[in-house]
Amino acid sequence: MTRLTFISLWLLTTVSLVLFWLYQDKPYPPSAPKFENTTNTGKTHDKQSTSSLTQSLERNLIQNRASDLEILRRLSMALTGTIPSVEWIRDYEAWPEDQRISLALERIFGDRRSSDYLAERFARAFVGVENGPFLVYRRRRMVDDLSEMIHANRPYDQIVKKLITAKGIWTSKPEVNFLTATIDPNNDKEGPDEIKLAARVSRAFLGIRIDCVQCHDDMFGDRWKQKDFHQMASFFSGAEMSLTGLIESEKPYKYRYKRQPAPALVPPQVPFNESLLPAEGSLRERLAAWVTHPENKPFARALVNRVWAMMFNKPLVNPVDSIPVEGPFPEALESLANEAIASGFDLRHLITMIANSSRFQITSRTLDQSETPPFPMTRLRPEQVAGSIIQSASLETVDADSHILSRVIRILQQGEFIKRYGDAGEDEFVGTGGTIPQRLTVMNGKLVEERTEENLVMNAATRIGALAPNDSVAVEMAYLATLTRRPTESETQYFINRFRGKKKKKRATEMQDLFWSLINSTEFAWNH
Repeated sequence: MTRLTFISLWLLTTVSLVLFWLYQDKPYPPSAPKFENTTNTGKTHDKQSTSSLTQSLERNLIQNRASDLEILRRLSMALTGTIPSVEWIRDYEAWPEDQRISLALERIFGDRRSSDYLAERFARAFVGVENGPFLVYRRRRMVDDLSEMIHANRPYDQIVKKLITAKGIWTSKPEVNFLTATIDPNNDKEGPDEIKLAARVSRAFLGIRIDCVQCHDDMFGDRWKQKDFHQMASFFSGAEMSLTGLIESEKPYKYRYKRQPAPALVPPQVPFNESLLPAEGSLRERLAAWVTHPENKPFARALVNRVWAMMFNKPLVNPVDSIPVEGPFPEALESLANEAIASGFDLRHLITMIANSSRFQITSRTLDQSETPPFPMTRLRPEQVAGSIIQSASLETVDADSHILSRVIRILQQGEFIKRYGDAGEDEFVGTGGTIPQRLTVMNGKLVEERTEENLVMNAATRIGALAPNDSVAVEMAYLATLTRRPTESETQYFINRFRGKKKKKRATEMQDLFWSLINSTEFAWNH
């Protein structure tokens, strides 16, 4: 089959999918439908009631539920950054139906790809994506340390406390990089930047854009004053560099407010929930205790909103780091925030609650009769596109247990692809449309060409074409490897007709073109 024919097929597939799903990218309403949890997680909490998170073991209670393979694809994409392999699909389908989600999550939580991927996603909120001042900043060390803590399921509040209170050398104490990332080597000021750190803490850990008032009081009717921001920045005034690394000193914080003739001493104070601020400890220890206090609900809401955004590629409250302190809040946000607090900020428990909810398991198709909004369709992130292309070329899972050559090739190919395709950057949940250069990078780029060309050792297209017992199995394997679903009867018959009579080289070319077409389909490029 000619490449032109397959491009035509791709265009027809794209149009049909758009009409099929009737996708409309609408924000969730302020008052979301009741958030239901359909699986008993095995945890009970006496501290808070979670009545709106209704427990159930009955899978059929979710009306218009997505297929098991659709849910597996969502989980794999959200938590590992790639589609599941054919090997994993076979294991998944062999598990009892009522245990598939819990077993899949158990497998994901034990996979280092998951902790590595989540660590990078969190790091973008904590320190951004820039390499920063090389002499005093090692972003990779911090991300690796985050991955270790996430893999060990360290409570999220402990992770945040460790970052805010960090002291020592940035190489031996990776958490110190959270503070040294703000050092400007071109500035005469020594040590971390209090203003940048206050902005990071408020946005990443509290979901509040209080840094918008660092130069003047809010002029749009909000509660924030310029002093609110700088009093928070004052907690970082003692963070200084020395021969032994980052230390805590007694240095005061001064700032010249708007319309004031000279800098004034700014006392450390938090912008709300002042009663939760402890009186004892260093400034940063006190701030960390206040930020992560169980009664400081913005901390729990910010965590839930970010993890939800990672799971859905779209936050409950948008922008992800701008949640109103006094509401209103979607019911799912409040219910999950209470659950996060009651569980001791257990990340795995929070992810499990979201994965077992009707909101995560419902179909992405628009259904007029459903009380629950359909699963939001969103474009895959750049690393998800790259990771999925690379995984589709292997029938086995490309993970930490793979051959060293496979892992090195994956890292090199993914990095090169993202460089050409474009990185989402720090504002990773800002909804933007795909570009023509991005589509051309997939259609005509080096990665897809290398991952679909004839190569019996490295590429699934060649292996399937050579080893499948018949054309029907070959088509099914190609669809499972790329789209995580089986082909419809008409799709199977269409490609069987294309394969009919083709031998050796011509048959291999047909299989390569089939893979190319599926990878370039709209279905492959979207989370649904």
